[in-house]
Amino acid sequence: MLAVFHTSAEELALHTMDLPFTTVGDPSKVLYREFGARSSVRGVLAPRAWPTIARAIGVALAGMFRGRVRAPRLRPEGGRFGLPVELLIAPSGDVLAAKYGERVDDHWEVDEVLALTREVERGRAFERRFDEHHQSPKSTVS
Repeated sequence: MLAVFHTSAEELALHTMDLPFTTVGDPSKVLYREFGARSSVRGVLAPRAWPTIARAIGVALAGMFRGRVRAPRLRPEGGRFGLPVELLIAPSGDVLAAKYGERVDDHWEVDEVLALTREVERGRAFERRFDEHHQSPKSTVS
């Protein structure tokens, strides 16, 4: 798994060092633009996002109180309004599936990712079986 954030690698490292996956800083939003990510004030202010934002603030405050995390910047690099984009990428680099978030909390559920992965694997298994049974006849030279 790889997560791209619209902040510098240095700033990102202060807040993500305990994550079990790779994070990439993208303060100039080059990757965001390449993959069609958007920013939206409405995506942050949407009432459906408020519970997630409140939980995140609570977790951050508890971590700061315990001295485990630093306070976020008042003016973060890359802004506060980036919306999530989630991509399922094949080892070849092909994008197999994408989810473009409408709100800051609009992510794939774990079950959705697992279902997509199974769907991709079934498709690959079908392709392998099809290729094995439909190979062109070998020509022989006399």
